[in-house]
Amino acid sequence: MGEIERWNGRYAPESYLFGTAPNAFLAAQKARLPKRGRALSIADGEGRNGVWLAEQGLDVVSMDFSPVAQAKARALAAQRGVTITTEQVDLSSWTWPADAFDVIVAIFAQPLEKTMLFAGVRRSLKPGGLLLLEGYPPKQLEYGTGGPGEVERLYTRADLEAGFASFAEFDITEYDADIREGDGHGGMSALIDLVAVK
Repeated sequence: MGEIERWNGRYAPESYLFGTAPNAFLAAQKARLPKRGRALSIADGEGRNGVWLAEQGLDVVSMDFSPVAQAKARALAAQRGVTITTEQVDLSSWTWPADAFDVIVAIFAQPLEKTMLFAGVRRSLKPGGLLLLEGYPPKQLEYGTGGPGEVERLYTRADLEAGFASFAEFDITEYDADIREGDGHGGMSALIDLVAVK
């Protein structure tokens, strides 16, 4: 079974795999968001984060490679009375538009090609734009409460520094937290957060 079939299967039930509330780290950054502008939510799945960004007044592109997830994202947006643009994207082949977004959000977007993802984010974020990233570091393998099983997909401080230390603002936080995000993420987890301004 390929990755897209696997994710389509995970997203197939009527319930939302990771819930419908925004990620806690993202919601905590609300005061940093611009009042208007374009936002990209990478690997947005069923739309919980993209829809929340739209509720904050942003023009949101919700990107994912699962059409099943994207249909649920559009349904969630309609239920909440906001509009999002969904784009079915394979990150490994997407052409990142230059200086296109005021905000880029990457919540648990953990591809094998991290350097390609980071290069795309640097290209697409406008000067002065805000990057909000949360992911799992290698310590998460000890907890086993969510995320990929391959260490190559997990983020280290060195990865994020190599990708974004040239930004005007750059802050990394590593910690453990008990997270509850639908049935998909639950229990004590190792997390790494990045807040950066290009």
